[in-house]
Amino acid sequence: MKIFQKLSQSENKISDGEVKIAFLGDSVTQGCFEIFKNRNGNIGVATDEEHSYSRYVFNILKLLFPKASIKIINAGLSGNQAPGGLQRVSSEVTPHNPDLTVVCFGLNDCKNKNEKRYTEALKEIFIRLKECGSEIIFMTPNMMNTEISKSITDPDFIKIAEDCAALQNEGFFDTYINAAKELCAEMAVPVCDCYSIWKDLYKNGVNITELLSNKINHPTKEMHAIFAYELIKTMLKDGV
Repeated sequence: MKIFQKLSQSENKISDGEVKIAFLGDSVTQGCFEIFKNRNGNIGVATDEEHSYSRYVFNILKLLFPKASIKIINAGLSGNQAPGGLQRVSSEVTPHNPDLTVVCFGLNDCKNKNEKRYTEALKEIFIRLKECGSEIIFMTPNMMNTEISKSITDPDFIKIAEDCAALQNEGFFDTYINAAKELCAEMAVPVCDCYSIWKDLYKNGVNITELLSNKINHPTKEMHAIFAYELIKTMLKDGV
């Protein structure tokens, strides 16, 4: 990809201006971790953007290019789906003219069991990003819980966990991820396939549910590092 060339040029003062990398996604992109109920009984989310994968990507790139001017645009939004990302891309991403945009949706979309709605929104997001000259990486998300953790005691949270486990265990989420990867192949959009890593971990006996900070769908801070490392590897690939 061209992003490392631009970072090198910024590092060596060959080009002026910031190298801008945008992240468009849902609560995981935003940097959401545990969930809770507030005094009114509404569900809240604990956020920590400093431990989100976008921040980890920034930290790695600053290690590699300490003198480069790098700007991160985090356009993650809790609860968002691909159609919502499409509504926001023209106001929260493209005005920044990013050099690279990482797109990650699917965790919330699969609850609708409407793949066409999901892929059509992704397609339009990719089109708009290409029109503004941004390179694109579609990053597949993490797995959801495969069992109901004993640490979840609130009935509302148990119901959410049950619904997510069914989507994961019955293959609905797999179908969505496969549809997104097929679309990326058609549109020549590079894929950072983190979902496959999570699936491999699961096949090799790892308890996926315990790698989720809310035991449902938000990875722990440590697991955000996998997203960051894999994104850096994708950025380094030739011919994409």
